[in-house]
Amino acid sequence: MKQLFFIQDNLTNKISYYHLVCFLVALPFDRFYSELIFISFVIHTLIHLRIEYVKRMQSKEVLVVAVIFLAGLLSTVYSTNKNQALTDASIQLALILFPITIACNGLDIKRYKEPLLKIFGFTCVASIAYLYVDALQTIQYFHLPVSALIETPFLNQNFSAPIELHATYLSMYVAFSICIFLLLCLKEKPGSGRAGYICCILLLTMGMLQLSSRAVGIALIVMVVLVFPFFLVNAKRKILYAATAIIWLLMLSFTVQHIGTFRERYFSELGKDLSSHTTNIEVTEPRMVRWKAAMSLVAASPVIGYGGGTEITLLKKKYFERKLYSSYLNQFNAHNEYLSLLIKTGMIGFLIYGFVLAYGCFIAWKKKDIAFASFMVLIAITSASENILDLNKGIFFYSFFFTLFLMANKKRHTDRGPMKTTGNQTNLSND
Repeated sequence: MKQLFFIQDNLTNKISYYHLVCFLVALPFDRFYSELIFISFVIHTLIHLRIEYVKRMQSKEVLVVAVIFLAGLLSTVYSTNKNQALTDASIQLALILFPITIACNGLDIKRYKEPLLKIFGFTCVASIAYLYVDALQTIQYFHLPVSALIETPFLNQNFSAPIELHATYLSMYVAFSICIFLLLCLKEKPGSGRAGYICCILLLTMGMLQLSSRAVGIALIVMVVLVFPFFLVNAKRKILYAATAIIWLLMLSFTVQHIGTFRERYFSELGKDLSSHTTNIEVTEPRMVRWKAAMSLVAASPVIGYGGGTEITLLKKKYFERKLYSSYLNQFNAHNEYLSLLIKTGMIGFLIYGFVLAYGCFIAWKKKDIAFASFMVLIAITSASENILDLNKGIFFYSFFFTLFLMANKKRHTDRGPMKTTGNQTNLSND
């Protein structure tokens, strides 16, 4: 743990590193802190900016992360709601600021990728532990049985409410952290902290169940069942992984099947959400019905869409026409990043986003980077359930880690001399 916080580097790079550490620690909490730290990081980078660093902005890695922002910004030209389009663009500024700032910073991202991933994982462990403590304190205060912990009042948004973070976004953080610790278990030698990582995985898995995000849950299973085996080639590690994954999946399946609230959330409600029918007495309309309303908009302007800032306004009209009054009153967005891009930027934006995801997967496969591959799968699957690039916590998560992985897998020269590497540094990138 000590090597995560006490690094050997020059003062400027140390300050840059600690900025990123603080950013990751603040990420699951109020956006004010993460935004403030990021602004400080940008200012620090500008103060120490060098001419040779500016050339790095021309790299394809910067463009790949920023291209979605650029496509959205271009769509403001023909938007019928330019004020909202510019507001949306300001929210998404991190998509271009993150890759530019990290590219222009003197910090060796490749060297510090693994410590930063570990810090993020431990931050998520601490966040879930805090939420459980808060829930148990609430149960004790109201003299409820401990079994109330797995009832609806303590699931999903109710569980993540104390840190004011949407359950889906916290679930994304947790699922990614599970992958990080799973990699650490596979890489570490027996007796060198593996038991601690297993405890972290178990706590985070409990948190995933408590948060009950179906899309992220599906993404996590895909990562565990398909991504990891695809990258592991060492026979011994494959056997170890298979045994661990089977035990983990059996525990997960048993819990969901035998606890009514989880079974209702993951199976019954999923079936309702994918239903194409609704009734006027339902409080919330199925997601599939809202997606059909969105698709009717896409069909009318499939190539360039309607421009940035138009999604909510156009969808509200469709919701009202189709008597989806709950969705209308709550001003729901498409709850699907792919549909959102089709509405705002048409097939052009949709294909750009598809290319970006495919490019990330290709680099992950080429570099045999399991953590990167897991991240891309998580983003691709969750995008089918949420507009992850419309809210601060989704934008920061996407832009920071996408930039981190792309920059870490890029050969880069720095001005500092050779540094010592710690002997117990774990390689998370390959088998």
